[in-house]
Amino acid sequence: MLRFPKTVFAACGLALMLPGAAVAQQAAPEAPKAAEEEEFLLDEAPAAPAEVTPEITAILEQMDQVIKALDAGAERTGNSWQFTLQERTMLVVTDTNAGRMRIITPIAMVEDLPDGAMQRLMQANFDTALDARYAVAQNLVWGAFIHPLDTLTQRDFAAGILQTHAIGETFGTTFSSGAISYGGGDSSAIYEEQLKALLEDIERNAST
Repeated sequence: MLRFPKTVFAACGLALMLPGAAVAQQAAPEAPKAAEEEEFLLDEAPAAPAEVTPEITAILEQMDQVIKALDAGAERTGNSWQFTLQERTMLVVTDTNAGRMRIITPIAMVEDLPDGAMQRLMQANFDTALDARYAVAQNLVWGAFIHPLDTLTQRDFAAGILQTHAIGETFGTTFSSGAISYGGGDSSAIYEEQLKALLEDIERNAST
């Protein structure tokens, strides 16, 4: 897995991921202090809306259950999370005002990409990345999964995490989300087993 300087996360992470605070983050005079943080943490979530419907609250709690099943040490700040899945940093950000959520993972510095890499990412977005896609922001390549909050099911969310993780891990090789494979390969069955096991873990945790 590619590693990144902590200053990269501190300098660009919050402005990218927190839509309500993006402009203020860019203009804040004390922004350089963030580079001194030991880790990239979601410690400046946007202000909570005045009211969140019971339906959205229930969806947020289901999301929390999925994340905690993957990483018991996951950190939640408001309605945003940071956690680790097989040594890869994963982030989940929601905007209850806009009714959207996104799962993202940092993959590579744009300046380090070889010639032709951007075209390859666009090709992957067309056929192998599927619901999770490659994206570029703040001079970083990200894996991203975006979905409306009000129609998000627990299975959708779990699948989104696995797909986003997969396109990060397969960057530079198959550029695949793992959800579908063609030609009779094994990847699709492996993905389905991973998703089934995760959903079973969530159900067991909910019953204890």
